[in-house]
Amino acid sequence: MENIRRRMFLIVLLTMVFHGTGTSVEDDGPLFLDYYKEKCPLAEEIVRRSVAIAVAKDPRMAASLLRLHFHDCFGCDASVLLDSYGGIVSEKQAGPNLDSLRGFEVVDEIKYHLEEACPTTVSCADILALAARDAVALRGGPSWNVWLGRRDSLEASFSGANQFIPAPNSSLETLIVNFKQQGLDVGDLVALSGSHTLGRARCLSFRQRVYDVNFRGKYELYDKYKRYTTFRRILRSICPKSGRDDELAPLDFQTPARFDNHYYLNILQGKGLLGSDNVLVTQDHEGEILKQVWAYASDEKLFFASFVKSMIKMGNINTLTGNEGEIRKHCRFVNA
Repeated sequence: MENIRRRMFLIVLLTMVFHGTGTSVEDDGPLFLDYYKEKCPLAEEIVRRSVAIAVAKDPRMAASLLRLHFHDCFGCDASVLLDSYGGIVSEKQAGPNLDSLRGFEVVDEIKYHLEEACPTTVSCADILALAARDAVALRGGPSWNVWLGRRDSLEASFSGANQFIPAPNSSLETLIVNFKQQGLDVGDLVALSGSHTLGRARCLSFRQRVYDVNFRGKYELYDKYKRYTTFRRILRSICPKSGRDDELAPLDFQTPARFDNHYYLNILQGKGLLGSDNVLVTQDHEGEILKQVWAYASDEKLFFASFVKSMIKMGNINTLTGNEGEIRKHCRFVNA
């Protein structure tokens, strides 16, 4: 039954009329638009439909797929998908990823369909980039043209995942340094942080923020209507000082399933779930970041445009192209 369902999926796609987006265009980097137009013309449609099915079953999966791309793109080579095997120590075991990243089965499903349609053609790294785009669009966010042609790494970087992926309690200075190390500037940091309008986080990730006396004091001083005090009580009811580490809370309590600009409204009120969200406001001593936060809070279209620009920029980080790496047949393992 499972094989029949999978083959029917491909038959539906193959009977559709495919509409290309024009001649391949080369960017300043080694990636291209329409990279698969001739090699695998249904590639983007296969990814789009698979993501739509996955998100329909589990709306939270949209945020999970976006986060997979983020955590991979301090490399953008699908190294985050590799399981521990032989001499490979999986990045899934690294601190920022352990018991946190999800969506691997969805990527497996997408890869299965792509291998059926176009064997050893579409990289796992490109799947992550496309799935992130489609996940955002499905939840009301912007869409964009994805530059393609990435190849997959032959190894994982366990130490790199621990070193370069920002922790949920990072200071603003640490965040800026982490992003700068990857070629991303402060503007990219603020725009990409807006992805926290989707998804949920574990109590373990926001406990310190809830019980931090210094953080609490800054907002309670001006909390005339007790909005922040009420929010903190809600978080404490979800996340006690000890225990219930895996209890989940939405990153955006206002519109948790929609990609919009409410994240910026939240952090202006001290209602960012993670400590690393709120520091954009509390630790910005020069006020330049605060101006950007206010701009995005006031203009959703501006946020969308900036987010797209930074996503494309991030997607070009440290990519493997040409004869580098490989096109994996299965995203969890290097080819034999």
